[in-house]
Amino acid sequence: MLPDLRDAVLEANLELNRRGVVLYTWGNVSALDRDSGLMVIKPSGVSYDEMTAEDMVVVNLENEVVWGRNKPSSDTRTHTALYRAFPQIGGVAHTHSTHAVAWAQARRAIPCLGTTQADYCAGEVPCTAPLPPEEVARDYETATGDAIIRRFQRLDPVAVPMVLVAGHGPFTWGKDAGEAVYNAVVLEEAAKMATLTVTVAGPSPEPLEDYVLDYHYQRKHGKNAWYGQK
Repeated sequence: MLPDLRDAVLEANLELNRRGVVLYTWGNVSALDRDSGLMVIKPSGVSYDEMTAEDMVVVNLENEVVWGRNKPSSDTRTHTALYRAFPQIGGVAHTHSTHAVAWAQARRAIPCLGTTQADYCAGEVPCTAPLPPEEVARDYETATGDAIIRRFQRLDPVAVPMVLVAGHGPFTWGKDAGEAVYNAVVLEEAAKMATLTVTVAGPSPEPLEDYVLDYHYQRKHGKNAWYGQK
């Protein structure tokens, strides 16, 4: 079932490992086939060194396994919540990359301090509110997705394809699994740069000017984007 999508999701998960933003079995990537309403996701607790496309798991948006011999990722219900809420996306990635997690553990959004972040995110990287105890007890993974969705009530998930979950870590997304992984790697580098900037300039450095931020974002992602080759 969905062999091409399983191959793509396997490759995306392996790319997380190659780029050094996951350790051991930490992190996961999924992709959604919108036509069928089926999602392919990494299996739970399987080493990146051992995974094959046959290990990927296919689930529907009600979190029911429809194909595969393995249990899906423990974060499956977070992924499906995001797909249901954000119809523009086709891939989701989750890591525990060091610098992004540090900001999540500090419960701080990553301010847009320079053009590197502005090239990929139209502003700060937001951070969710902590989960209340009753939501954790009822369904932690779905509650994590709901916390992200609440944080994006006034944000465009296409323009801001990344978030920090307070006390947990980053989630990123994109049009497909590959783009979700790309954004995860970018987020970790932006978090690292922000960490160093705060170390040099103090806890509240001046953010990048709005007009510079907008220029850099629009040149890559605007209606008339001009970055790169035609």
